[in-house]
Formats: sequence, structure tokens, C-alpha cells
Amino acid sequence: MKRLVIPFFIILAGFGLAAGLVLTGPTLQPAPQQVSAPLVRVQQVVPNRVQLSTFTHGTIVPRTESELVPEVAGRIIQISDSMVSGGFFKQGDILIRIDPLDYEVALQQAKAGLTRALSELENARKSHQRQLNLANKQSTSASQKDDAFNRLRIAQASTDDARARLSRAERDLTRTLLIAPYDGRVRSEHVDVGQFVKRGNTVASLYATDYVEVRLPIHDEELAYLDLSLAESNAPLARPVKVTLRARFAGNDHEWQGTVVRTEGELDPRTRMINVVASIAAPYAVAQNRPPLSVGLFVEAEIQGSEVENVVILPRLALRGEQQVYVVDRNNQLRIRPVQVLRIVDDQVYINAGLAAGDKVCLSALDNIFDGMPVRLLTSKQVVGS
Repeated sequence: MKRLVIPFFIILAGFGLAAGLVLTGPTLQPAPQQVSAPLVRVQQVVPNRVQLSTFTHGTIVPRTESELVPEVAGRIIQISDSMVSGGFFKQGDILIRIDPLDYEVALQQAKAGLTRALSELENARKSHQRQLNLANKQSTSASQKDDAFNRLRIAQASTDDARARLSRAERDLTRTLLIAPYDGRVRSEHVDVGQFVKRGNTVASLYATDYVEVRLPIHDEELAYLDLSLAESNAPLARPVKVTLRARFAGNDHEWQGTVVRTEGELDPRTRMINVVASIAAPYAVAQNRPPLSVGLFVEAEIQGSEVENVVILPRLALRGEQQVYVVDRNNQLRIRPVQVLRIVDDQVYINAGLAAGDKVCLSALDNIFDGMPVRLLTSKQVVGS
């Protein structure tokens, strides 16, 4: 019995000791939960005057291009050294000579024919005058006078025909020389010395080197930022619109300057694109460390647009939704601000209404945003230490 009572008293004493510790121990005071304001990156608003631009691309093409076609038939006896693919020539250069012998003979025959016709015309005039004198003396008949007048008209017509034949013979002789119509370059040629060419057959393809052009497709919405008109596509522009062309050639980046000369004036109904044509002068002029602007080169183009005042440029990530940004006020509280977006280009957004100079726009991504939300601005030290 004694063995059972002693353990019971030990357990009872332990419960009593635990209760005493609980009753006499320190009391815990509940404290409110501290919420830490998030760190955010901001960009201060600085309105500026902005030159809007539109970016597009295109391929360089000749402004003037033509086919070299002989106007007389014959055998080629000489070809200029520049008559090779890629060869350059000057205006007035003789590109091809056709054997002129047959045309020189034809010219001599035409000259002889004109001399004969002039002689017959002179005789006809004298005969007609003689008949007129006899008619005044009533010594000839009316039929003889009419015959003399008819022979005069026939002689006059023969003379006109002889002059036309002479003119054509002279022209055909000059056409045995195929002369360059402008300063240019040979795109391709299809003849050689000794080859017989026919009238009207193409022997070479040429293009001028004074100007080149590039067709630049732009979206119809981009026209709002350019000083262009679709009313008269061939009318001169009121103010020259500059174009900067860029291309990578031979391992280096290069630039060329041009101007917009016209718009094609027709909108593609499928793509909503319109072609703007830019012209570049002296594309083959020698420039230091810059290659020529060759036909066929693919280029990127920046078309200079209109200038706009009080525009704020922000990173694309600063825009929340379509027309809102988050602004941090003086009390470091987040405010939802509606803005007017002018345009979005790549990773930048252009805003022209809704922000004032000195505003701090939040650039950080946040969750569970509400108007008046407290935030902390990220300092330079915090950025380095992060």
C-alpha cells in the first residue's frame, strides 16, 4: 500500500509546481504586426521637345533605268571597255559601234537622188514659166500649160521625197553609234564584237548614277508623325523630309542621307501600308571610310517626323495598362495617374499629357496596388547592395 501512495504524491506535487510557475510567470503583451513598405525605383519626369521619327526598311533601286536598243541593224565592230556588267560610263560616251558601210552607201545614194530631183525641179520650173509666157501671147494651148504645171508639182514632190530620204540616211548613219544618254552604270550586256544585231533588240541594260531611290513602306498610323500628304503624290513637299539610311557593309555600319520626294499615294488594303519614296544624290561618290550606296543594297531607314513640345519619354514598363502610370507623391505614397500616350516605340513610351515636371514615376513591378499605398524609394546604395 505504501508503494502505491508515494508515486501518487510525487505526481500531484509536479502538477502543483507547474501550476505555480504558470501563475507566477511574466505576461506577454500582443504587438501590432509591422508591414514594411516596398522598395521601388522611380524616374523623375523631364518634359522635352522631341523629334519624332519613323523606322522602316527598303532596297535601293535606280531612279532612271533604260534598255540600250539599236535603231538600225548591222554587225558590231567595236564595244566600249565600260560595256561590261558593273561598268561605269559618262554621258556622250560611245558604247557600241555598228558597221556603218551600208549606211554610208545609202547616204551617198540619197544625196545623188536629191541632186537629180533638184535638177528635174529646175527644168520643170523653167518649162512651166515658158508655158505661162506663151499663154500670155496666146501661143499655147490650155492642155500644154496644165501638163507643164503637173510636171512642176511632180518634180516638187520628188524633191521633198529625196530630202526625206537624205534625212533618214543621215539619221541612220548616226544611229550606228550607240551613245550613253546619261552618266550611269551597266547592269547587264548581251553583245560582243562581230555579232549581228537587229533593230529593236535589247543589247544592254543601263541605269543612271546621279540619283538612286528607295521605296519605304510605313503603316498608315505613322503618317500622323510625318509631314507628308497623300493629296498630290507628285507635288513637291512644302518642307524637305530628311531620311537617314543605315546598312552594314563589309563588316561595318554606314549611313547615307536622303530626302523624301513623294508618296505613292495608294494604301495597301491588306497591310494598311503606304510606300514613301526617298531619293539619295550621288550614291557612288567617293567618301572616306564609306562604301557607295549600291543598287540592290538592303537598308534600314529613319524618316524624320514632326517636332512635339512637352513630351515625356519613359521606359515601356512604366506604363500600367494602356493609359496609366504610378506616381510617388511627396509623402512617398503611390498614386494612380491617367496619362495620354502619344506613341510607343520599341521599349519606350512617349507621353504628352498627364505628367508634370518633377513627378516621380514608379518603374518597379508591384502586386496588390491601391491608391495611397506607402512605398520607399530605392537609393543608389540600396541598388549597389542588392
